Amino acid sequence: MVADAVRFRMKNEKWCLVTGASRGIGLAVAEKLAEDGYSLVLHAKQSREACENLAKRLRSSGTACRVLMFDVSNREEARAVLKADIEEHGAYYGVVSNAGVAADAPFPTMEANMWDKVLRTNLDSFYNVIHPCIMPMIQSHQGGRIVTVSSVSGVVGNRGQVNYSAAKAGIIGATKALALELAKRKITVNCVAPGVIETDMTADLPMTEVQKMIPLRRIGRPEEVAAAVSFLMSDDAGYITRQVINVNGGLV
Repeated sequence: MVADAVRFRMKNEKWCLVTGASRGIGLAVAEKLAEDGYSLVLHAKQSREACENLAKRLRSSGTACRVLMFDVSNREEARAVLKADIEEHGAYYGVVSNAGVAADAPFPTMEANMWDKVLRTNLDSFYNVIHPCIMPMIQSHQGGRIVTVSSVSGVVGNRGQVNYSAAKAGIIGATKALALELAKRKITVNCVAPGVIETDMTADLPMTEVQKMIPLRRIGRPEEVAAAVSFLMSDDAGYITRQVINVNGGLV
């Protein structure tokens, strides 16, 4: 019975691309979407071993998946890798644009390379990753789901994160505009905006002080963000588009 269920699951594939899948929120999203029955294209920039280990683990549970390696801030590289993968395997049903970086500093002391790195990785990746996927998704006539990952910093701004806040706010604007363009194609486009989540990016924060600022008085878990992404990817969310779902413990 288990083997039959696995074979059935493998034959009923909706492929979803998850960028930044090797750790943190991306890893949790990949695990949750695998649990939901999607087939996965796992992306990483450098952590091939971590991605391959994740793929191996998910395959052992019956999830079809493969790994792509590219830099989301490199437009030509991203387009070439994604185009080749789509031409070989077909259009994706879903895209979760999650990969991102931070380089924090007070704005007066923020160096130009810190601005450029964060904007190119976090905001330019919206175009670099999603654009090559759009026409194949439209031409497949199966509808689809696009979920972007912003931040509470993009919703309200944050001290010491002018670059990060700018990039994440840009993602929200781009998400809402793209949702309007794709609605008639039955492709929903939504955004998840996490607050302070327990990942490598928040490891150096003074957690005791940070928790005092959060109404729920605790740090969020990657799995809680993944649950929101999972819902937006589901059939139950078919009438939800152009929205920002805040997962932040009540910060805003």
